[in-house]
Amino acid sequence: MTPHRTGAEEPAASTPPTTPAPPAPEALRGTLAELRRLAALPLGRGRTLPPRAYTSPELYAWEVERIFRREWLCVARAEEVPRPGSYLRLDVLGTPLVITRDDEGELHALSRVCRHRFMDLLPPETAPEHGRLERLTCPYHTWTYRLNGQYAGQLAGAPLMRRVDFDRAGCRLPAYRVEVWNGFVMLNLDPDAAPAAPELHGLDLRLSGYGIEDWVSVHTQVWEGVPANWKVAVENGSENYHHMGTHAATLDPVLPGRDTEVDECDGRWFTMFTPLSGPERSGTGPGRRARSGREPRPGMLIAGVFPQFVLAVLPDSAVGIRWLPTGPATHDTRITAMVPPGVPDTPGFAEQLTGMRAQLARIQEEDLVAVRGVQRGLASHPAPSNGRFSPLERPLWQFQRYLAQRLL
Repeated sequence: MTPHRTGAEEPAASTPPTTPAPPAPEALRGTLAELRRLAALPLGRGRTLPPRAYTSPELYAWEVERIFRREWLCVARAEEVPRPGSYLRLDVLGTPLVITRDDEGELHALSRVCRHRFMDLLPPETAPEHGRLERLTCPYHTWTYRLNGQYAGQLAGAPLMRRVDFDRAGCRLPAYRVEVWNGFVMLNLDPDAAPAAPELHGLDLRLSGYGIEDWVSVHTQVWEGVPANWKVAVENGSENYHHMGTHAATLDPVLPGRDTEVDECDGRWFTMFTPLSGPERSGTGPGRRARSGREPRPGMLIAGVFPQFVLAVLPDSAVGIRWLPTGPATHDTRITAMVPPGVPDTPGFAEQLTGMRAQLARIQEEDLVAVRGVQRGLASHPAPSNGRFSPLERPLWQFQRYLAQRLL
């Protein structure tokens, strides 16, 4: 299959972090040199990363510092924080966070660690993951923090502290960068990071016919502690070549991997399209309807945003997959299914949703067999040699170039 170029505007090449990188640890020199060599190869000669790139604790620590603490990460749907006072608790690479929405409708990302004695302000043992708050109150000593506008995170009250000399005005929860992109909440732990939107403009054009910013989430599934390096999962989700093997009885009969058209992209994002086969081309699923006289082409658009997000879009539904590493050889996976607005209220949708949930679980379980199996292979002795890329694995070759820009 020969990759093709879309009509969408191509993004500029991703720019490396502006902060000068400290020297790489000695233990990483060989691995990073191999990454440099592989990232310079043309696709026709492209090879997989060496096994140590998926097993090295030193490389994982370098990735956390150079990528995950500096890059825009997809962490939620904006609808999960629907109105003023709403909150969403989440943890990103050991950083306890809360996303809130203020009276003006703006989102804020705040630390959940109290400035007094380091207590989690929304402990999972007692606080729901979602909810509503007027202020954020620590359950340990009842220190209270404001949630509105420019004062979000500012200390509002500290009982029995009037005779203590400390800077009340300067006491506030650390805040983090947050943007909304196509209905998804993008978070950055780096206060000096450039905005997310300009780098994704070309992908916006590719997605513009779907209107997914208004779509509603109808189901979320979470797999925690998956025993595989995060890159194994991202690479699995970034190619449809494996449909004919891993998903031979589920996806491949209706979305044949061999028919996938991979777009020529570079930088932060990629896209590819797999047309529906056979009678499925008629598209009879929930929510199928024309949008202003335009009907999306029958098939599945895969849109990926490095380092950890892939969106699979059909004309009548979409699935967003987010991966977050939890260690050198473990990660969490969160999958959210979405449909156009109004669809959940249509007759028969409850039955369709039951089928959708079962299908998602089955497909993910198939993928889990694959990523666990790959991780076992990577850890084998002697270490296997680098494999060669198929043209359908172009996004993996692009992923290497992205990693090289961030890690070298």
